[in-house]
Amino acid sequence: MNKPSDNPAVATIEFKERLRAEAALEPNAVSTAPVTKETQIIAIYGKGGIGKSFTLANLSYMMAQQGKKVLLIGCDPKSDTTSLLFGGKACPTIIETSSKKKLAGEAVAIGDVCFKRDGVFAMELGGPEVGRGCGGRGIIHGFETLEKLGFHEWGFDYVLLDFLGDVVCGGFGLPIARDMCQKVIVVGSNDLQSLYVANNVCSAVEYFRKLGGNVGVAGLVINKDDGTGEAAAFAERAGIPVLSAIPAHEDIRRKSASYEIIGRPGTQWAPLFEKLATNVAEAPPVRPNPLTQDQLLGLFASDTVGRNVVLEPATQFDMCGRSEVTKETLEVVYDNV
Repeated sequence: MNKPSDNPAVATIEFKERLRAEAALEPNAVSTAPVTKETQIIAIYGKGGIGKSFTLANLSYMMAQQGKKVLLIGCDPKSDTTSLLFGGKACPTIIETSSKKKLAGEAVAIGDVCFKRDGVFAMELGGPEVGRGCGGRGIIHGFETLEKLGFHEWGFDYVLLDFLGDVVCGGFGLPIARDMCQKVIVVGSNDLQSLYVANNVCSAVEYFRKLGGNVGVAGLVINKDDGTGEAAAFAERAGIPVLSAIPAHEDIRRKSASYEIIGRPGTQWAPLFEKLATNVAEAPPVRPNPLTQDQLLGLFASDTVGRNVVLEPATQFDMCGRSEVTKETLEVVYDNV
């Protein structure tokens, strides 16, 4: 290693050059070797309302029926991840329960926040009351409580984390930023907004990879697939596999609206979720290739996303309703002496 210069100015230049050289290095590729940890922790992201909870409830139920020990954790402030699993019944959240127990001078126990159905264990982190706090901070508080309850000692085959994908900062980006999971799965559909969110998640994974992170993307689940192909095209461009394409079918819509699990062995939709369970378990984490805004828009017809719109600069007259007035500067300019 070169000896630092005694000249402060030269030393500063050398330091900046070393930083630039370090920043230019490509990070190591995401490992595609089999997961070595006994528990696979998988974070699922997607746009609000895209069907993450529906997908996870049926996926976790099928995994449990296949003999796996599964823990489903809702990390969305709406606290609706477990509603389908429990037939529409609300699950007490960790944040709400923790607050009540604290006021009563009592400690939170597992039985206060974790509930089970047919082999699936589930809980909701919850969020603050509307307008009274940060949802991301609530997620962080929830995981701090889980750690106190012995989260790292629990013996599950799979832990599935349901995260709101519209925001991938703060607490919502926790699994990616802190390597709390081995891989990420995104849920999207053939619409621009859900793929915009999926692309943001891929960008977050790539960003933290450059900072030394190890999380990769296992793939995309296409929900409400109408066959138009934009989501599949996105997955191909981003370099991630399609784990499953759940059709936009009236039977699925009707049953999920009635809080009915359709991922039951021996039913019409069982093969779909059996295959998804296998793909989720076996898919290795890969390093995604996030799309630019223009590339993302390019997946859709121009009349769908309005790419033919021309940006027209505003004028002073537009803003004030009068012609532009040129004001003289008060700057004093001195002649060169």
